Amino acid sequence: MSNQKPRADFQKILRDMPHKPGVYVMRDRLDHVIYVGKAKDLRKRVGNYFMPSRKFSADLKTRALIDSVWNLEYHIVRSDAEAVLFEGRLIKEFRPKYNISFRDDKRFLLVRVHLAEPMPRFALTRMRKEDGARYFGPFANAGALRSTLEAMRKRFGIRSCRPLEPGEAEYKHCLDHVIKNCSAPCIGKTTREDYLARVESACEFLEGQGREMLDQVESEMKAAAEKMDFEKAAQLRNLLEDLKTTTRPTTRFTRKSLPTTINPEADVTALQAALALPSPPRVMECFDISNISSAHIVASMVRFRDGVPDRAGYRTYRIKGLTTQDDFASMAEVVRRRYGRILRESENTNATAIPDLIIVDGGRGQLSSACEELKRLGLQNVPIIGLAKEFEEIHRPGRPLPMRLPQDSGALRLLQRIRDEAHRTANGYHSLLLKKRVRESLLDAIPGVSANRKRALLEKFGSVERIKSLTPEDIAKVSGISPALAERITSTLNNTPCNSTST
Repeated sequence: MSNQKPRADFQKILRDMPHKPGVYVMRDRLDHVIYVGKAKDLRKRVGNYFMPSRKFSADLKTRALIDSVWNLEYHIVRSDAEAVLFEGRLIKEFRPKYNISFRDDKRFLLVRVHLAEPMPRFALTRMRKEDGARYFGPFANAGALRSTLEAMRKRFGIRSCRPLEPGEAEYKHCLDHVIKNCSAPCIGKTTREDYLARVESACEFLEGQGREMLDQVESEMKAAAEKMDFEKAAQLRNLLEDLKTTTRPTTRFTRKSLPTTINPEADVTALQAALALPSPPRVMECFDISNISSAHIVASMVRFRDGVPDRAGYRTYRIKGLTTQDDFASMAEVVRRRYGRILRESENTNATAIPDLIIVDGGRGQLSSACEELKRLGLQNVPIIGLAKEFEEIHRPGRPLPMRLPQDSGALRLLQRIRDEAHRTANGYHSLLLKKRVRESLLDAIPGVSANRKRALLEKFGSVERIKSLTPEDIAKVSGISPALAERITSTLNNTPCNSTST
C-alpha cells in the first residue's frame, strides 16, 4: 500500500474544468478505468458527483462508483455529437464495470458510396471496409442522419433503389423519377457523367463543404413562417437542424487518439501466459452461431493475426444438417467443415493453416462439441477454449472449473474483441439471408402484405412453411396483421378459398 498513489484532489480538478462539452474518465486506486461519461458542460456534470449531498441521495450503484473513484481525467471536444462518439470508443476500449451502454459489438452508423459502381447510391453501414468505397462518419445521431440522407437524395436526384433487373417493368421497379425524387440514371434520363457530378456534390455536402442546401431549407422555412404555415415551418426547422447536425465537422476518433491504446502484441503475450500455451497464439480463429429460427441457422469464423483482424480469412456458413435450433450440433458442423476442408487442401499443397488457438463462443456444451470434431479429424492437440459471455468465463478441455481473468486484462480484452467480431459477422450474415428471404418470399403475392409486414412475419415464424401450418388466430398476433389479413394469408398459402372480403 505504500506505493499507492494518493487520492486526487477533485475540487482542484473541478476548478480547472471548463464549461465545455467533453468526456470524463474515472479510475480506481489501481488506475483501472471504472467509468466513462460524456457531458455538454463538463464542470456542471462532473461536479454533481462530488456534491456532499450526492452520497446520500444517489442510488447504490452511483454511491459505490463515487466511493471507488481515485482519480479523474477529462477530454474536451467540439460538440455533444463528438462527445457521444468519443465516449463510445472509450467504453469499447476499456469496458468499465460501471458502464452499461456501448459495451456490445454495435457500432455507429457510416454512409458508404462506391463511385466505381455503374450508378452509385448512398447506403448505411456500420463497418468500414477496404473496398475502394468512400465512407462518411461515424454519425452519433442516427435519426438526423436518415433524415439528411432522404433530403439529400431528393435535392441531388440520387437513386435509392436497387439496379433495374433485365426484363423487369419500369413501373414496377421504382417511381421515384415520376415524383421528381430521382434523376433516373438507370433508365437513361441522366447520363452517367451528369449523375456522377450529382453524387460528387452530395459527397461535398456530407463533408460539410456546401451550404446551398442549408440556405435553401432556411429560406423555405422563413417563407412558410411568413405565410403563417407554421406546421410546414416547424418541419423545415427540424430538417434544418438535422442537416446541420449531420454535416457539422466532427473528429474521427481512432485508437491512436484514445488516452491509452490497445497493444495487440502485448495482449497476445498475455493470453499465452494466461492459458499456459507453449507458444504465442499468433493466429486465432473464433466461431459463433446465430439463429432466430430453424429457417436461418448460420455461423461465422473470424481470424485474428498477431492480435488484429485478418479479414481476408473471415468465413460464413449456412448450417445444412439441422432442421431445429441446436447450438451444440451447429458448432460441431461448422468446426467439422472448416478444418476438414483445411486438411483436404493441405494434402495437395503440403501446407497446413491450422490456427494456434481456436475459440468458440459459448460454454462447456459448445466446447465439447467442437472438441469431439477436432478429435475425429486428428486435431485433438490444437489448443481450444470456450468463452461464455455472461460472466466472461473461459472453459478449457479437461478442466472442470472455468477460468476468469481480470476485467482489465489484455488477454481478456483480446478474447472479447475476437468474440465480438465473430458475433457481428454472424449477425450480419443472418440479416443478409433474412433480407434475401424477404425479397423472394411467397408472401409477395398476397395483397395487403407489405415489406414491413412480410419482414415481421418471417422474423416471428422463420419461414413460409411454418406460416402455412398456423391458424389465422396465430398469425393475427403479429403486430400490423389484422384478422382479415391473417385469414387471407392462410387461405392463399394453402390454396383455399378466403371467407373474408374485408381489408
